[in-house]
Amino acid sequence: MRGTKMQRQKTRTKEAVFEAVEKQNVRFIRLWFTDILGQLKSFAITPKELEGAFDEGMGFDGSSIKGFARIDESDMLARPDPATFRIVPWRPKEIAVARMFCDILQPDGSPYEGDPRFVLKRNLERLREGGYSFFVGPELEYFYLRDNKSKNPEGLDEGGYFDLTTLDAGSDLRRDTILTLEELGIDVEYSHHEVAPSQHEIDLRYKDALTMADQVMTYRIVVKEIAQRHGCYATFMPKPIFGVNGSGMHVHQSLFKGEKNAFFDLDAEYQLSELGRGYIAGLLRHAPEITSVTNQWVNSYKRLVAGYEAPVYILWGRRNRSTLVRVPMYKPGKEKATRVEYRSPDPACNPYLAFSVMLAAGLAGVKNKEKDEYELPPPTEKDVYLMTGSEKEREGIKSLPGSLIEAVALTEESELVREALGEHVFENFITSKKVEWDRYRVAVTEWELKEYLGVL
Repeated sequence: MRGTKMQRQKTRTKEAVFEAVEKQNVRFIRLWFTDILGQLKSFAITPKELEGAFDEGMGFDGSSIKGFARIDESDMLARPDPATFRIVPWRPKEIAVARMFCDILQPDGSPYEGDPRFVLKRNLERLREGGYSFFVGPELEYFYLRDNKSKNPEGLDEGGYFDLTTLDAGSDLRRDTILTLEELGIDVEYSHHEVAPSQHEIDLRYKDALTMADQVMTYRIVVKEIAQRHGCYATFMPKPIFGVNGSGMHVHQSLFKGEKNAFFDLDAEYQLSELGRGYIAGLLRHAPEITSVTNQWVNSYKRLVAGYEAPVYILWGRRNRSTLVRVPMYKPGKEKATRVEYRSPDPACNPYLAFSVMLAAGLAGVKNKEKDEYELPPPTEKDVYLMTGSEKEREGIKSLPGSLIEAVALTEESELVREALGEHVFENFITSKKVEWDRYRVAVTEWELKEYLGVL
C-alpha cells in the first residue's frame, strides 16, 4: 500500500518536513485551513518561508474568511502542523507541491477561537483529561455528474448498490481516487457503488477524530480533483437529484481508554458497555439540537425525509438501518469492532464541528446516565418506515428537524452546542445559517413556477 506507516511517521516533525522539501524538490507549500462552514481555504508559500511559518505562523487577513475576525481585528496567523505534511499527488513531480493543515492563531500566538480545527482540538483535550481518545470512521457518499452547471444533473451510470458491471462507470474514478488517497497517507477500507445511479462511496479506515477531520477535508478535494481529470464533476451536495437517495456520511465512533475499547463489554447485553449505552442515550437526547451542525445546509433537509434510506426517526437499533443510531453487528464479540454509528450527518458538513457536537452529545449521556431523560430505551428492530403515523405517535417516536430553520432554532437554544463550539463559532454559525435560510426563503424556485404560474 502506498503511504505506509513508516512513510507517514517521517513527516511528524519540522526536521522531517525540511528533509522532504529538499529531497523531493518541493517548490511550493500550500497551507490549508477551513472557515466555520467547512470550506477549505489555502494560500501558498515557498520553502524559504517555511522556518518562519513553523516558528511564528504566516499572516493573513482573517476578515475575509467566513466566520473569522471582524475587520477591526483581522490580523491572523496560520501555523502549519508538520504532522500533516504531504506531497500533492496531482501536481507535476518536477515542480512538486506539498500541503499542510494549519492551526489559526491570534497575533499574540494564542489559539484563535474561530478556528474549527481548534474547536475540535479543545473538545478532544477535555476528553483526554479523563484518559479517553475519540475514534471515528465516516462513510462519505457522493455523486459523479457530467457537469455542475445543468439545472437537471446528469449522472454517469445507471448502476445500483454494490453493482460490478459495465453499468458502474465510476469504477475507474474510484480506483484512481483510492490510489491518490493512499499516496496522501489516507487508509481506505473499501469502496463501492451506492444505491442511486451514479452515487458512490469510499470508506476511510477509522482514525482519531482530529486526523480524520483533516482526512475528510482532503478526501473531498481528492474526489473532486480526480473527477475533473476524468472530464466530469463530483458533488457532496446532500440531495442533488430529485427522486433518488441523497448522500449521507454515517459516522462510526468509539471511545478508547488506552488500547481498550470503552464501548465493549463481553458480558453485557449486546456486548455494549454501560458507557457505550450512555453515549447512545446522549446522541438520541441531543440529536435535534446538533442537527444544524451535522446537516448544515438548506439542501440537507431534502435528504432527511422518509422513504430514501435517510434516518429521520430518533431511535437506536442494531441491524436496523431505519434508525438514527445503530450498533453494527458485523463482528460480534470483537472488541475493536464495537462502535456506534450515527447516521444522519451528510458529507457536506464541517467535520471539525460535526465531530465536536456528536462527541459532546455522547459524553452528556455518559455524564448524566442516572437522569431519567438519558435513560436508553430498548433497541428498535422493526422497519420504522413501514409504521403508520398513529403507530409512531402511540410509541412516542420523534423525528429530526424538518428544515434548516427548525434545526437552527433548536441549536440556538442549546447550551451543549454553545459549549462544544465556543461562543465565537456558535454565534457566527447561527448568524450564517439564518442568512442562508432568508436567502432561500425569498427565492422563487422552479417548482413554484411550474406549480403556480399558469393557474394563479
